[in-house]
Amino acid sequence: LVLRVAAAAWTSIMGKLKKTRKFAEVKRMISPKDERLKQGAVARREAAQAKGGAAGGKGKGKAGDGLVRNVPQVSAAMFFAHNSALGPPFHVLIDTNFVNFSIQNKLDMQKAMMDCLCAKVTICVTDAVMAELEKLGPKYRVALRIAKDPRFERLPAMRSGNTYADDDLVERVTAHRCYIVATCDKDLKRRLRKIPGVPIMTIKARKYEVERLPDSNSFL
Repeated sequence: LVLRVAAAAWTSIMGKLKKTRKFAEVKRMISPKDERLKQGAVARREAAQAKGGAAGGKGKGKAGDGLVRNVPQVSAAMFFAHNSALGPPFHVLIDTNFVNFSIQNKLDMQKAMMDCLCAKVTICVTDAVMAELEKLGPKYRVALRIAKDPRFERLPAMRSGNTYADDDLVERVTAHRCYIVATCDKDLKRRLRKIPGVPIMTIKARKYEVERLPDSNSFL
């Protein structure tokens, strides 16, 4: 009987010890505000700066103060979010699918754009858009004939031999913020929305509408 009581007591004591040990293990986690973590972060930052300085010194012949960053030059026409380079007569860059959707909705591009913007419009067609329309074949011969309208202004591609219209349009409006881009392509519109000061023209309810164009009074 004494042995049984002693064994039961020993078992209960060991159970408490095991529980205490597990609780102590949880409490042994390092705090996020621990000084050792801060020291490690500082050491990593200093190592990265030293590596960047060594790379800059190797490339330019002198040690750099930090990492070299490529900061794009802001257009001189941009006044915060307002693009002062936009104004009548508006220059509109058209995409390949915009011509096709205009035909499907039976819209005359020149007249519909003038009704939308209430001003004179110059439609611009790039060589990359013309190359895409030519590659689409005889099914899109009507769109190709409309794109060859003598009233439209023909622009060369930003890079010679480039036949991908989306990249050409994005590169052009990034360099020159004086265009409205007419497109129905969701991917292209998502890329253009990241560029400040570039309005987007789309087709909605069988008519043209423009995103992010300032009030018409500012152009007067």
